[in-house]
This record gives sequence, structure tokens and C-alpha cells, in this order.
Amino acid sequence: MTGAAAPPRRRVRTVGVEEELLLVDAATMHPTPAAGTILEGLQSTGVARDMLGPALELEVKHEQIEVVSPPRETAEELLATILEGRRQADAAARAVGARAVALATGTLPCDPHLVPAPRYRRMQERFGLTFDEQLTCGFHVHVAVDSDEEGVGVLDRIRPWLPVLLALSANSPFWRGTDTGFASYRYQAWSRWPSVGSYDVFGSAEAYFAQSAAILDADVSFDTGMLYFDARLSRHAPTVETRIADVCLRPADAAVLAVLVRALVDTAACEWAAGSPPDPVPTTLLRLASWRASKSGLGDTLLHPRTMKPVPAAAAVLALLDHVHGHFTSMEEHALALAGVGSILRTGTGAARQRAVMAERGDCRQVVAAAIEETTAE
Repeated sequence: MTGAAAPPRRRVRTVGVEEELLLVDAATMHPTPAAGTILEGLQSTGVARDMLGPALELEVKHEQIEVVSPPRETAEELLATILEGRRQADAAARAVGARAVALATGTLPCDPHLVPAPRYRRMQERFGLTFDEQLTCGFHVHVAVDSDEEGVGVLDRIRPWLPVLLALSANSPFWRGTDTGFASYRYQAWSRWPSVGSYDVFGSAEAYFAQSAAILDADVSFDTGMLYFDARLSRHAPTVETRIADVCLRPADAAVLAVLVRALVDTAACEWAAGSPPDPVPTTLLRLASWRASKSGLGDTLLHPRTMKPVPAAAAVLALLDHVHGHFTSMEEHALALAGVGSILRTGTGAARQRAVMAERGDCRQVVAAAIEETTAE
């Protein structure tokens, strides 16, 4: 890994995260439709939401809940907020006989229950089994940008590096009681949606919005919320939003991934400001890179972000660290990122840790139980 520490940057881009957590029955460990009951219970207590802290929100299915953090500046603040949000979600779940767990797919079988919103009913009618089976938990990282033009400049320049983020976060080897053979089966299930995945170089904000409008004019996706690119401009904040990652099993890994994304965005923004052209790597190759990251995580080869040739996974991760060197907010954050990535390489992704529990205990319920403990671990 890069040894020298990075000097402080002249600005700090705020970063916020959205974590989708799975809700499971506290006794059986099967996914359970508790989200509506959890939020109703919180509302009935009459306790006002802390606008400065994480918030719990409904997702598309009642077997999951989303934890949304406000913008933060330091890695320490991010980790504290992630821990606080996960603990709030789990405490609220416990009150109704459930637990909140950072698993990106349902390890045990279930038939998910739709949150009865008109938009979701419309999606169910159009997308059928793809929608009915949809129960995946992702990790979305929002990093501040100054304008749509800067944001699209960033999107164009982070494309080759996104599969490495997926590999680092991989946390979904099981699907309905079966080992899928993938480290991130979430990405495979999620990719059934028509607008998911890698995207072409846009070139300008005008081109980005024109392509978005053309997608909607095709009358497959309903609205901009269904433009599920691996990264996009946020609909509700002046941020670039990366969407490729699984929800991370360990809070510390989530915080490390968030600061890596911020450094990646800042690197790309500086390249855009300097007039450096984006890498024109074909989208077809990026799809292969994402497939490889989904398949094996850090357990085999990845496509190198610069050459698109197979290399050991650690080599692709080191290339990412070298690429963003100098774009962390402080020497301390740089050291934290190096240590955090080293920990993931050494002790394994969430997928590897889930499989290790399965190999030792031979029971998917024990896999979920172990994941519950790691979800809120210091």
C-alpha cells in the first residue's frame, strides 16, 4: 500500500450514507415484515426525530428498513453516525420481536411483503417477478459537488473504479437458503432492473439529462428515481450518489468505504477541473468488471481499473488507493483508509465472513445470528 500520508486538502466535501438493513425474526432468523410496525411504534411514542442524527425510513419491502445519515465531514463522525443508526434500527426492531442486520440479501427463504404505496404497486404490475423477489440491501454514498457540471464530470471519471468498491463491500453470498457461488449476489439480483449498472461517458450535464429523458421517454422506467445507474446525480441533494456497493457487514468497513468514495469523487473533480479527459473504457468491459467483482469479491481476480485485464484482487484495490492518494481530507483519514482496507483484505469481506460461519456451523440461521452481532460491533 502507499506509505506516505496525504497532506490536508483545501476543502472538505461532506458525505452522507444510506444503509438498507434486513429485518429478521429474532427467534427464527427468517426475514420478517416488520418495517411498518417499527415506524408506527416510533411515531406512537411521540418522540421528535433528531434532525441532526440518522433517520429510519421505509423501503420498498416491509422486510427491510433504510437508515439515512445527515452529511458528515470526518471519518469519525461517519462511523459514529453509522453505528448510531444501526443501533437505533436494531433497538426499534427488538421492540417488535425482530432484529436489524446488515445483510445484502436474505440468507433464509421468505416471500417479501410490499409496502403499499401507489408507485410500488405500479412497479409490481409492470415488473412482475423481478419486483416480487426484490429484497436486496445496498449502501449508497452521497458526496457533495458544486454543480451538475462538476457532478457529471465526476461520474464520467469514476466509472472504472466502481467495481472495486463492489468487491470491497461484497456481502451477499446466500439467497433463500442457497450458496449462490457469488460474493455479491445482490448485484446479480439487482441487475435484473432495466436501468441498473454501468453507464456511458456523458460528457456534460446537458447530455446526462438528455440521456435520462430519453430513458424515461422509452416508457420502461417510470421516473428519475428508477434510473439505477451504479452512480448518478442525486435527485434531492447537490451530490454524486454511488449505488454499486452492498450494505457492509461491519460498521467500520462502511465508514472506510464512504471515505474512499469521497476521495474518489474529489480525485475525479480535480481531474475534471484540470481538463483531464475521462477514460473511454467501453461500458461492455465495465459490465464484465462488475460481474467479476460480484462473483468473487476479493477472493480471486478483478479487472484492473486502468487496463481492464485480470489481476489479483489486492492489486486492483491497491490501484484504487494509489489513484486517490492525496485526496483524503487529512493525514489521519488517509491512515484510517489504509488500515481499514488492509483489515478487509486481511480478514475478508462480509461474504467471506458469512461463508466462514457457514463452514463452521453448517446452519444459515447461525450465519444470520453471527451477522446480527457484527452489525453493531465497535
